Amino acid sequence: MSMSLRVAVVGAGPAGIYASDLLIRNQEHEIHVDLFEQMPAPFGLIRYGVAPDHPRIKGIVKSLHNVMDKPNLRFLGNITVGRDITIDELREYYDAIIISAGAVRDREFLVPGGDKSIGAGEFVGFYDGNPRFERSWNLEAREVAVVGVGNVALDISRILAKTGDELLVTEIPDNVYESLKNNKAEVIHMFGRRGPAQAKFTPKELRELDESDTIQVLVDPEDIDYDGPSEELRRADKSIDLNCQVLEQYAMREPDDAPHKIHIHFFESPVEVLTEGDDIVGIRTERTEFDGEGGLRGTGKFTDWPVQQVYHAIGYRSEPVEGVPFDLERHVIPNDGGHVLGEDGFEDSLYVTGWIKRGPVGLIGNTKSDAKETTDMLIADADAGKLNTPTHEDPDAILGLLDERSIDYTTWDGWYRLDEAERKLGEECATHSRERKKIVEWDEMVSYAHHKQ
Repeated sequence: MSMSLRVAVVGAGPAGIYASDLLIRNQEHEIHVDLFEQMPAPFGLIRYGVAPDHPRIKGIVKSLHNVMDKPNLRFLGNITVGRDITIDELREYYDAIIISAGAVRDREFLVPGGDKSIGAGEFVGFYDGNPRFERSWNLEAREVAVVGVGNVALDISRILAKTGDELLVTEIPDNVYESLKNNKAEVIHMFGRRGPAQAKFTPKELRELDESDTIQVLVDPEDIDYDGPSEELRRADKSIDLNCQVLEQYAMREPDDAPHKIHIHFFESPVEVLTEGDDIVGIRTERTEFDGEGGLRGTGKFTDWPVQQVYHAIGYRSEPVEGVPFDLERHVIPNDGGHVLGEDGFEDSLYVTGWIKRGPVGLIGNTKSDAKETTDMLIADADAGKLNTPTHEDPDAILGLLDERSIDYTTWDGWYRLDEAERKLGEECATHSRERKKIVEWDEMVSYAHHKQ
């Protein structure tokens, strides 16, 4: 039997938008989605987690934009669920709730002195103009360490190695440019404890790492090593094999006169951030090797690398949503693949998708399949009569509650105004026209995207 359902989705990044799209495209039921977002603008890590010099990845926004334009989807931004409105209150307005809050905080770097290092998410938040992060950045260090061998580590290393003027053609706001133009970094060391076959790069990002004339990427030939399981990985996965080929090419190079060098080190496990008082003076690594059984072991050989700044790109973590069960060790919402699990079983009409469901792993394709798994469960529960029955029948009743609480929520029409303002700022740049220049102040974003305009 066909039903009319209202669903609240909490988090307007790719995971939340893909889940919303699957729901409103459902052929059996008429489903309306309200997409709640803590930020004044939508798109999550696509807007605030992708390096500004990767415009093709930001092209994903176009497909997400098409979803957001659909009439059965309503965007409600600048709202913190758990503070401005509780989960229990949402149950009074919706048949079901999906949490897709993502992961933006950094995992801790648990080595001596690791508390002096900087999480990748902090730096990414800065250079992507996220209003929740710092407005200026200390870039006085000439030698920098980046712990991690994934795409985020690549992004950080590349941004540190580029000049501010190279990035001025992107959407970075003025405060980011003012810091980056004074960047002193000349040598960036990336460290991974395992070998080339275990690196988590995507080949395209790895190949493009030194497209700039100012950057050269180098790998020590001794770090190109594979055991039996590593060779099996190469044979089984084309992307891994391509990564290894690119790294092998980097290892055959001789240093040139490029002013910025990125050294990718494998089989070096960071064991301590070296400090003198409050200052970082180096990072100590232990050489590792294959143990002959598919694992690694330390060799007892330690190296101190002179660096004045350390970033750790070892993974993001989600934060709890007030009123929703949370696993503080794994930093995810407990679930069975879609249903949120509490101490006494399934939480009533509460679902989860995205990184807060499975941890910060996988690419866009994983996010889509993840959303389908969750929405399939929700639809099956609807068919079985297991969903919540809201007490408010009027779809606009939620707006009355937000107005009653004087919450300055933003809307999809408001996003169009903010988008237009950023594009106009880009056109007005003194040196050359840009597609956009981000507005970074929270209140200014709200002033453009506010629902009352």
